[in-house]
Amino acid sequence: MIKVKQVHKHYGPLHVLKGIDLEIKKSEVVAIVGASGAGKTTLLQIMGTLTDADQGTVLIDGTELQKLSSSRLAAFRNQHLGFIFQFHHLLPEFTALENICMPAFIRGTSRKDAEKKAMEILSFLKLTARSNHKPAALSGGEQQRVAVARALINNPGIILADEPSGNLDSANAKELHELFFSLRREFHHTFVIVTHNEELAGMADRKLSMKDGNIVA
Repeated sequence: MIKVKQVHKHYGPLHVLKGIDLEIKKSEVVAIVGASGAGKTTLLQIMGTLTDADQGTVLIDGTELQKLSSSRLAAFRNQHLGFIFQFHHLLPEFTALENICMPAFIRGTSRKDAEKKAMEILSFLKLTARSNHKPAALSGGEQQRVAVARALINNPGIILADEPSGNLDSANAKELHELFFSLRREFHHTFVIVTHNEELAGMADRKLSMKDGNIVA
C-alpha cells in the first residue's frame, strides 16, 4: 500500500529524515511515536505529498509520487488520501455538512451527490443532527469527528492523522480512537497516525518509534 525507500529530508543544515525505509500494508493501522523533533510529522507530510523529500521515493499503490506533475499530484492527494490534524481546521463560516463536502467539490462531485455521501458518513458517526451547525456550535469532539468525515468524503484508501486526539479531553480522545478502528473494520482504510498518546499507539497493529530522523523500533 505505502512504500517509503531511503527518504531523506533537510531543512537548511538540519538533517530531519536520514534514509527512512518503511512499508505499510492495506488496512493496517500504524502508529508513529517519538519525541518532538524526531521527524514524525515530516515523514507523515512526505507520505501525504504535502512536503517533498530531498532524496528517496514514496510509492502508494505502485504509483511513484515523485514522478507526478504538480496537478496530477494534487488530484492524487484529493482522491486517495484523507488528512486529520490535531486542530480540525474547519472553516467557521460553513456548516458541518458544507465543511465535509469541500474535498468532494474540489474533485468535481455534484452538490447532490456530495451531500448524500456526507450525510451517510454523518449518520455512521452519529452526527446527523449536527449537520447544519457551524463549528462554533459544536463541541471539540464533534468538531474533530466532522474533520474525520471530511477526510472520508472521497473514500480514500489511506488516512493520515497527525496528533488527531491531541486537542481533546480523555473521553473524546478515547471515542475518537475507537472510531478509527470501527472505520477500519467497516471500510478497510489504512491508517498512519503520528501520536504522543500511548493508549492509541498501543491499540495500533504496529508502533514505530522514531529518534533523530530514524525509525529505531
